[in-house]
Amino acid sequence: MTKDDYNKIAPTFPIQPGVYRFIDKEDVILYIGKAKHLKKRVASYFGNRKDMRNKTRIMVRNAVRIEYTIVDTEQDALLLEATLIQKHQPRYNVMLKSGKPYPYICIKKERFPRVFITRQVHKDGSKYFGPYVSRHRMNTIVDLIKNMFQLRTCNLNLSEKNILAQKFKPCLEFHIKNCLAPCVALEEEAAYNAKVDQVANILKGHFVSVKRYLKEEMQKHAEDMKFERAQEIKVQYDALDNYQGKSTVVNPNIKDVDVFSLEQDDELAYFNYLKVVDGAIINTFTMELDKNLDDDQRDLLVFAIQTLREKYQSIAPELIVPIDIPDVWEGTTITIPKIGDKKKLLELSEKNLAYYVLQKRKQAISRASKKSTSEKVMEIMKKDLQMSVLPLHIECFDNSNLQGTHPVAAMVCFKHGKPSKRHYRHYHIKTVEGPDDFASMEEIVYRRYKRVLESHQTLPQLIVIDGGKGQLSAAVKSLKALSIYNRVTIIGIAKRLEEIYFPEDSVPLLLSKKSPTLKIIQQARNEAHRFAIEFHRLIRSKKYVSTQLTEIQGIGKKTAEKLLQEFASVEKMKTATQEELERVVGKAATKKVFAHYDLPYKEAEKKAKKTPSSSNALEVQNKLEPKEEDKSP
Repeated sequence: MTKDDYNKIAPTFPIQPGVYRFIDKEDVILYIGKAKHLKKRVASYFGNRKDMRNKTRIMVRNAVRIEYTIVDTEQDALLLEATLIQKHQPRYNVMLKSGKPYPYICIKKERFPRVFITRQVHKDGSKYFGPYVSRHRMNTIVDLIKNMFQLRTCNLNLSEKNILAQKFKPCLEFHIKNCLAPCVALEEEAAYNAKVDQVANILKGHFVSVKRYLKEEMQKHAEDMKFERAQEIKVQYDALDNYQGKSTVVNPNIKDVDVFSLEQDDELAYFNYLKVVDGAIINTFTMELDKNLDDDQRDLLVFAIQTLREKYQSIAPELIVPIDIPDVWEGTTITIPKIGDKKKLLELSEKNLAYYVLQKRKQAISRASKKSTSEKVMEIMKKDLQMSVLPLHIECFDNSNLQGTHPVAAMVCFKHGKPSKRHYRHYHIKTVEGPDDFASMEEIVYRRYKRVLESHQTLPQLIVIDGGKGQLSAAVKSLKALSIYNRVTIIGIAKRLEEIYFPEDSVPLLLSKKSPTLKIIQQARNEAHRFAIEFHRLIRSKKYVSTQLTEIQGIGKKTAEKLLQEFASVEKMKTATQEELERVVGKAATKKVFAHYDLPYKEAEKKAKKTPSSSNALEVQNKLEPKEEDKSP
């Protein structure tokens, strides 16, 4: 996806928190990310590319579209991101693929329930609150609960039978006043369960009575001059004030459900689908359908539910929908929630659908606006140039040479008034010698449209020639030779007064400087001139450098091409080391290049073989032969 592609959809991105997904042409999710501000975050991928990592740059280039899901809070975005990464395992997401799930606070289903932190959710009747994206906040709440309610932390089986049999004795937690020892019947079960109910209220976010109690305690300790204890309670109070008990994005109390929302206009019906498994959103999708005038919204919703459940292979036992629909799915429950977490899930689906519809309508308005502007300009051009059709396809030609040397030409193409660069063409002039612009124009126009006819391509509605009557007449000859003169409109534009010439008409057309017709013709002419000049400079530079190199005695065309391809210019070649040149063209050619430019060539040192001289041989022989006194008798 390019920056231009993003700029087309940028105005439709929301400013809410959410999760975005980069998706490739094969409909595979490449990357999942979270954002506090979706529009700003996604825009950062199309800003300054110099600061972007190579992996990210490749990911953006391979993406063909971006999808997003909006949520209520930044914490919900974090949770949804983690859930979707675990589900889809995107290629470019390094973190969270195999990471630990976010923790919960569990109230265990047992006699004298424990309250503890866990990352595993078991379907055993226990109550789970969370998940928590802030470990610090969660620990603060757990510490607050322990300090306020003195609950047990041991995992003993506190059955009535075991307690009566006095199988246990108070532990250290009792002695340091963190537990009231229900294990030895020092605390009644009813009183203990009352405290657990209060803990559940805190975790659900029902803080009014708890906060009132903390205020009273804080005031009491302050009056008793126990300021440290009062400060501790204030910290607990602030933690309660900032605490958020649950998230509708990941809620273990909901289990497996499918959530559907519906919106429609005169022509289309839109549906949003949230797939929830084990209390977490693992898939989101928005679908649109063409509808008939007599289609009922209930029938449309039933059809969408059947289609989406089949596509995502859903067997969820509960459907959450905004309107009453017939139950055609055996073993499923249809819910139209009014309050609670399920209602929040439905509202989340409706919010995502509303943004999707808004995005589609903005895109349609933008396309209509652009199309309208383009069509107006085309209509003006058609009227000014007395054409029978709109000039949706324009081709413009220009020549370039330097006193007849290296003659080239260029053709540029405009579609709907905009440059279409993939249709630009370069030409080498083949049949003309010397500086003859008329003959060059005749050649390239003939070659261009002969090729168009042979390959059964579409002819342009308008041909623009950069030049006056002479160049225009030369181009007309080629069109007549190809029998297409009456099938297209051809004009010439003279640079001096920006006059528009028509074939067989000696009086030029003078348009206003502000005329959109003249502006598009000028833009096409300038683009063709630029394209031709750049090509001419490139050819001239290559031939000049190649000619310089072939002037070196012993350097042929192929060797010159190797040097030019490697070093690009003679100056760079001169500064290259002897080893670099030898690596490209060998030692013999390198020596000739160095000699031509009077560069010092260093001969390789030859290692001479040492042969012992006669005196050396005698010396060696004396060393090897034993001395006289060493000889045995």
